[in-house]
Amino acid sequence: MSPPVIGSENGEREAVLEAAKLMLAAARTAPKTAGVDDVMTLIVYGKEKDAIADKMEEIGVERKIEGFRRDAKNVRDSIAVVLIAVRGDRSIGLDCGGCGYEGCREFDEASQKSGKDFIGPTCIFKALDLGIALGSAAKTASMLDIDNRIMYRVGTVASKLKLLPQATIIMGIPVSARGKNIYFDRPPKA
Repeated sequence: MSPPVIGSENGEREAVLEAAKLMLAAARTAPKTAGVDDVMTLIVYGKEKDAIADKMEEIGVERKIEGFRRDAKNVRDSIAVVLIAVRGDRSIGLDCGGCGYEGCREFDEASQKSGKDFIGPTCIFKALDLGIALGSAAKTASMLDIDNRIMYRVGTVASKLKLLPQATIIMGIPVSARGKNIYFDRPPKA
């Protein structure tokens, strides 16, 4: 029988994973335009998390963008990654024109096209819902003293890996618990 103790490494790993679950709840309960919830979430850790880092490094070399490789190291050094995404291809009927079309009918009839990283056009209100969900999740992690940072490049790769296949936009939030925040004390991107 093992002694009734939990070491730092195991305790911190479990705490980060529990915090990640609470981040999903925060994203889910964040306010949504017209009460329509098109936000999707996922926690990725272990080999799947490292696959994201591998693909980020690959894209960094391919595009000659050092920021992908720098962020890949952050992902690799994290315990998990929280993915928050939105189905932005659904209009809400306000005819605001924020998507670039005159109204929602034109937006709904437009062909969805894959861009370099995401699919568009996107309803501006769905993009706002994604931002609010991201803020709620990051705030939750912060309140629990879990280091985190919202990263566009993580979402780019999650999209390419089809981790949330119905999403048009995905963002990633790597999470960790270390003596020093690995996401903000790092070299600048090139």
